Amino acid sequence: MFHRKIKKEAYNKDEQKPVIRSSICTGEQVAGFRDIHTGKFTEVMLIRNNRDMEEFLERYDIAMEEIKKEW
Repeated sequence: MFHRKIKKEAYNKDEQKPVIRSSICTGEQVAGFRDIHTGKFTEVMLIRNNRDMEEFLERYDIAMEEIKKEW
């Protein structure tokens, strides 16, 4: 099985925090970043399965413990 190389991307850790937004009704999950000053959420990708979550964590070099989940 081939493992695809994921391009690393940066986010401003001083200004943003990683967030998973989850719909109470549908369970749909979206990964992104919330600005700690304005509260604005910037959507990055749809999380459909564990592979998508792993890709998000690897791409932005985030530990699972750093992510806040919101409903």
